[in-house]
Amino acid sequence: MKTACLFDRLDRMPMAKLLAPFAAGILLAGCYELPLWFLAGAFVCTGVVALLFRSGVALVVMLLTSGFSAAQLREPEVTVPRKIHTVYEVIVEGFPVERSRYSVADAAVTAWRNPTDGHWHASDARIRLYADSLTLLQAGERIRCQGRIRPFQGGAESYRRLMERRGYAGTLWIGERSILDRKRQSSENLHLAAVKRLERLPMAPEARAVVEAMAAGERRGIPAELRAAYSRSGFSHLLAVSGLHTGIVFVVVNVLLWWLPLVRRGHLWKNLLAAASVWLFVAAAGFPPSAVRAAVMCTFLQTALASASEYVAMNALAAAAFIMLLWNPNWLGDLSFQLSFLAVAGILAWGVPLCRRCRTRYKWLNAIIDAYLIGLTATLATAPLVSHTFGIIPLAGVLINPVAILLSGVVVFGGAVWMLLPVGWLAPLFGAVTGKAAEAVNLLARMTASLPAGAADYRLGGLQTGLLYSVFLLVTLLLWCREPKKRLPLRP
Repeated sequence: MKTACLFDRLDRMPMAKLLAPFAAGILLAGCYELPLWFLAGAFVCTGVVALLFRSGVALVVMLLTSGFSAAQLREPEVTVPRKIHTVYEVIVEGFPVERSRYSVADAAVTAWRNPTDGHWHASDARIRLYADSLTLLQAGERIRCQGRIRPFQGGAESYRRLMERRGYAGTLWIGERSILDRKRQSSENLHLAAVKRLERLPMAPEARAVVEAMAAGERRGIPAELRAAYSRSGFSHLLAVSGLHTGIVFVVVNVLLWWLPLVRRGHLWKNLLAAASVWLFVAAAGFPPSAVRAAVMCTFLQTALASASEYVAMNALAAAAFIMLLWNPNWLGDLSFQLSFLAVAGILAWGVPLCRRCRTRYKWLNAIIDAYLIGLTATLATAPLVSHTFGIIPLAGVLINPVAILLSGVVVFGGAVWMLLPVGWLAPLFGAVTGKAAEAVNLLARMTASLPAGAADYRLGGLQTGLLYSVFLLVTLLLWCREPKKRLPLRP
């Protein structure tokens, strides 16, 4: 083992070295608070020292300070009054989810009226809007209502912190008597349009709910029993649009456009169309953090393919994380963000090398082995955090995950093509293919969850989870210290 090999590998991942102190600064901002003038002065001074003397220590402190400052500047602010009865104007975002006695939907508060002087104030806060069983909410409608916005109550403390990081101010309950005015919006966003197109496919309701979740990120129609089966089987990541789904779109689009480089400037059009297709798919899903991360990585890869430059996947992953945290530092505490990056980091650090070492002379066997190893490393990389958050460790899902991923690829590809080209006479074909694939995934989830030893009910503590990931990082760095074997071709 040689440390020079480790430093050489890290030199090819400059964004990973920049990301570590920046993320550490965001974490420190969650525990301490410093004056902004002090942070600005420290940033300028350390930046000048790093530039003039090429000091690595000063650069680390500058990045640490920048992460600290970004977290304090972008700390979610409550722009609406809470626990005060007044009038609000809200817009329903997404599709409402119907429960037994109420319905719930995400909503944006655009304005509220000061009860003391009657003046209206603009707002950009997000809330969870609850309505009784007699009040039917509709996606995209504007509602003027009376009520009180209350902070999140009940549940785990981690859930309340998560909702605050995502910019939610609290909850608002309304009924028919509290609604003053409501009107339907004439325009709708891309996400709503994509879901409505998927609704036109003829398939069973449960299969349609899974197709909408995998292809458009809309999980309103999934029954609680099916959600529990996906969670216990380890297939929960399939119900949220993430790097897996975005990667499927990326690969399929590049395969379908293989012929474009044969025409004049076709390689430029191919890369442009492939990147645009990935971002269009992410927009249709409502820009979830995990899919945005994957789209940034795919864009970097597409740019590298266009320029024939070297592409380091781990460096692209770190660059995606840095850009996303610079835009919104609160994503560092988002569970979907954490699970997505851990899964991809596990695949890049362990899955890809294992796939290279397990090559055979049969391509079909290599595809099966690769799917299994990638699913295995992603599951193991996220298992400690899943156990810490949900108190469950999926076991049987490790073995069956490759089959579920293959079937999910059919669902995602079919749903994405239909959202892009909703040709009416092809609806029965798309409905049959995507519907049967979704039903097969549901059957696998239920069968896996019903196995006696399919999952272990165990919750790791915070210290235990941190130690496990520290060991994972240490072992990875030790393996990177190994000098790669030199291969000399044999001359005839």
